[in-house]
Amino acid sequence: MSSTQVLATYEKIAGLTSQMVGAAQASDWDSLDRMENQCAAASVALMGGAAPAQGDARKRKIELLKQIMANDRAIRDVTDVWQNRLHG
Repeated sequence: MSSTQVLATYEKIAGLTSQMVGAAQASDWDSLDRMENQCAAASVALMGGAAPAQGDARKRKIELLKQIMANDRAIRDVTDVWQNRLHG
């Protein structure tokens, strides 16, 4: 995978996780599930490996990873409360 393809994949995942935050906050579980599957499919492509990113590409990759992790935390903040209500 080229560095351009890697960044495009991270951009896609970041966009999806951002949408997933909105779906979780709106309790739109069907959309959340669908987008989660899309993220999983996109991340499979990254498992093939690529040359390490350099310079600006490396910085952008780090920014995207931070955004993805922040989105993940925001999603879990919503879904953890929802799951606790189900099990409580």
